[in-house]
Amino acid sequence: MKIKYIKSIGVLALMAVFTLGSCSDDFLTEKKDYNGLNDQVFTDPAYAKQYVDYIYFSLLPSNNAAAFTWDLTTGGNDTWSKTTDELAGETNWNKVWTSISPVNAHCLPYFGSKLPTSITNNTYTRIRQINLFLDNIDNYGMAEADKNPLKGQMYFWRAYQYFEMVKFYGGVPLVLTAEKTVGDGLEVPRSSTSACIEQIVADLDKAKELLANTTWASSDWGRITSGAAAAYKGRVLLTWASPIFNPNDDVARWQRAYDANLEAKTLLETKEGKALFTTGGTANGKAWGDMWFKESANPEAIIVYGFNTSTATDLKNNGWEKACRSKTAGGNGSISPTKQMVDAFPMADGKSIVGNASYNPVLFYKNRDPRFYKTFVYNGAAWPYAENTNFKQWTYSWYTTAPANSTVAPNKFTETLGANSSGIYLSKATAASASAAASGFQYSGTDFMEMRFAEVVLNLAESAIGVNKLAEGKTLIESIRIRAGITNGDGHYGLANVTTRDQHFAAVLNERKIEFAYEGKRFYDLRRWKLFDNTAGTTTRLGIAPLNGTRRTAYYIVAKKTDGTKYVHASVDPFIANAAGVAPIVNREPTFPYTIPATGKNPGTVIANNDAYMDYLYTNYFDIVERDNLDPTTNNWKFTWYPEYYYFGIYQDLLNVAPYIQQTKGWGGTFDPLQ
Repeated sequence: MKIKYIKSIGVLALMAVFTLGSCSDDFLTEKKDYNGLNDQVFTDPAYAKQYVDYIYFSLLPSNNAAAFTWDLTTGGNDTWSKTTDELAGETNWNKVWTSISPVNAHCLPYFGSKLPTSITNNTYTRIRQINLFLDNIDNYGMAEADKNPLKGQMYFWRAYQYFEMVKFYGGVPLVLTAEKTVGDGLEVPRSSTSACIEQIVADLDKAKELLANTTWASSDWGRITSGAAAAYKGRVLLTWASPIFNPNDDVARWQRAYDANLEAKTLLETKEGKALFTTGGTANGKAWGDMWFKESANPEAIIVYGFNTSTATDLKNNGWEKACRSKTAGGNGSISPTKQMVDAFPMADGKSIVGNASYNPVLFYKNRDPRFYKTFVYNGAAWPYAENTNFKQWTYSWYTTAPANSTVAPNKFTETLGANSSGIYLSKATAASASAAASGFQYSGTDFMEMRFAEVVLNLAESAIGVNKLAEGKTLIESIRIRAGITNGDGHYGLANVTTRDQHFAAVLNERKIEFAYEGKRFYDLRRWKLFDNTAGTTTRLGIAPLNGTRRTAYYIVAKKTDGTKYVHASVDPFIANAAGVAPIVNREPTFPYTIPATGKNPGTVIANNDAYMDYLYTNYFDIVERDNLDPTTNNWKFTWYPEYYYFGIYQDLLNVAPYIQQTKGWGGTFDPLQ
């Protein structure tokens, strides 16, 4: 059973904060020395550590969160993934509104709120809790060796929290002491975005400095390091250089991002032993597929959310495995990837499927990027788990009555317990050792790497492209493809035709789309490059089709008979053999070598293995139909993005109690996020 330090944050840290000595249960609001904190928090390193752990607890995913699509800003759900091409579904940010208004639900309420009478886990409450610690920790004589690592973590998390707001709103009120909080009588207007970026960078530099001599034990797996602070600074400055905040393409910002990301990569490699995970080799994407299951000494992990497999009170399980796994296997089958994401993965040589003569849409799974097979499970693919190491996921369908025309959808599915919505499953970071016996994969301990070394590499690649170091940028992208197992057919792993600066930008964004699929990065990449629509002209520049005005689609894998007509039956599965070993059409899982019977296609042909048999089934007995009912089907629904979402407004309820906070341009105010 995996138990990491993060397991006990909720219990121990809350004890430290709320039950030390005579400390009030409402320590944020009761007026006492040190704002209600007991002296021991600042004099005893163990208690101080527990307070810092509480900040981790406040910012990281809760128990049973589906961590790979979890997001703090949306209350921990997958809303942002559904506001991209990764997942379908209507959200407040992809549907039609009659007007842009701070009273509508599309006005993101993440900004903060008036301090309530009891402790609430929100943005400025978290910042105040961090400030309380930083205001007092130097006043009680704690040894530098004890307090510096604690302060370093707190500076990091303050920077993290401010950046989470800035990337949505631009400038926000900078509150760097714990006197009060926004919306509770502290009349602090919004600082400029540039001032916020500088404060975030300063905090990250301070964190990097304070953590420079700290080496965490394996029991502290998941704590912030000096390298993590440097890498996060690179992410911040890359966003600052991106079109969302840099519409005039100021190369000085790209240079600053380049310098920060180069420093981060160098520090991580030389002082912390970080690198692209290659254990097990790159053949068939093995290293890429295995990286999720290596803990403590994982060179890929920069910022990691820890989970365990406990069923006791200290549980901190990852709900990802249960959400991904099909109901047939015992999971929830609640994540339905789109055809658009499936199509985004290139061929094995790194070249796009678009206009590619070697791509066969019937055998869409053939000869693809090795990451394809570690990300998706298609009809007939192996998806082993602890109780069934030979499990295959079948997702085909058929008709119970003959369809009147070709537009009628099939209505019977081989998945008798219920199919997912898209005809293909997400298998990224699901483990062959996972157990369905314990509440259907519920107790998963798979950690989530919120920031991987691969991101540091691609952040540096994009920054290099920004300063016209195109060859360096391409080489860095190629290193990601080499690790993935892409073959080198054109001398550049599928990138030989990438020559201009904008083509390089498009290439690095496409690589991020594939490498970080379903890791919570796609929404932010689309926003920072303004790729939801073409109001900024970036989709034209980069040759990337905007998401606005489109529909996300999926698959029907429809059974057909030997003569090519549709299979119709009220209940009998066409590909499951009966007790006599005979299926209505053909047996989907025969013993190999398999000889095609006289009644089938190419009778007498011997098929040696499952891979060849799958090709035989798809070629002769499955129709691949694009499914257009993932997104809402009424009123000609299409993805609708408004440019005002690039810089969110402040919701009206907060402005009513904090009128000194300026409203954003486009939302009825004058605050300019580009300043």
